[in-house]
Amino acid sequence: MQKGYLKIILHSFLWLVVFIYPIASLNHIPNGQYLINRNWLSISSIFLAFYINYFVLVDQFFFKSKKVLFYILNFFLIIILYALLQKLLQSNVFHPTINGELIREVRSGAMTTVQLMLPIILSIGMCVGLKVNSRFNKNRILLQQVKQTQLDTEIKYLKYQVQPHFLFNTLNNIYALIDSSPFLAKESIHTLSKLMRYLLHDASINRVPIVKEIEFLERYIDLMQLRVSANLTLKKSFPIVNQPIQIAPLLLISFVENAFKHGIDAIQPSFIYIDLTIENDCINYAVTNSSFPEKEKVTDSGIGLENLKKRLELLYPNKFKLTTREENNEYIATLILNFKK
Repeated sequence: MQKGYLKIILHSFLWLVVFIYPIASLNHIPNGQYLINRNWLSISSIFLAFYINYFVLVDQFFFKSKKVLFYILNFFLIIILYALLQKLLQSNVFHPTINGELIREVRSGAMTTVQLMLPIILSIGMCVGLKVNSRFNKNRILLQQVKQTQLDTEIKYLKYQVQPHFLFNTLNNIYALIDSSPFLAKESIHTLSKLMRYLLHDASINRVPIVKEIEFLERYIDLMQLRVSANLTLKKSFPIVNQPIQIAPLLLISFVENAFKHGIDAIQPSFIYIDLTIENDCINYAVTNSSFPEKEKVTDSGIGLENLKKRLELLYPNKFKLTTREENNEYIATLILNFKK
């Protein structure tokens, strides 16, 4: 609505300037009122041609694939305006007077026709160009809005896909504790409720403080350690964050979840090393865990990491580097992320 008022004000101002210009430029000429009148008459014809097209012809015919009819109607419009101009120019107010005596100016017919018709034709062309440009910009904005809506929908889908995947893995761990250690199972459920509160509330927004993401990781690690064997060596290093850094939620959990799910063996010594640092505007995140090639691989082992990659591509295009590699019985996942917009 405000943009519509601004357009009206802008149009009014421009036409006011156009109508005032003949007075400012010709008023000093002796007996120049007839020139001012002629300029106003020409400007009026331009005004009519412009707004008849602006409000009716362009929208009703040019933009509705009726271009032939559009050109025909404009041809008749130009002829009608030209005829009216020719008729009105015969009036006394459009001719000079000397000592009170009216002087009829004699002009070349061809030149007069060009002088009268060309501004009308140009005003129609200007109107069409203006409307086409406005329509193009409107369509471009609508296209951007559609793309943004699709992007937001895809991001939400990917984010919500993390939650059932995460919940399924966590409930499996709690289920394993119910018979062997009911007390730890109860503690696990309590910790899980805090994690789910974060998933349902804090993680539902576009950006969260990285401090909360780290807290979420810490609780998840504590929950997972309740049922792992004593032969697991776990080392973690998280920074003390004193800056208001915000990132998309649930970006850091996939590495740790993957490590606990696939990097631990019930008999052989296992390890998980988690390291997170922040330098300037970049997060450097790495999780290294033991790898057991001889173990049967679970079919969904890449779901979390593939989901993470897709979300990063949508949220941080050209601002991240995600790599995974497996060597010497170690699985290493690293993420370098520029979190600045």
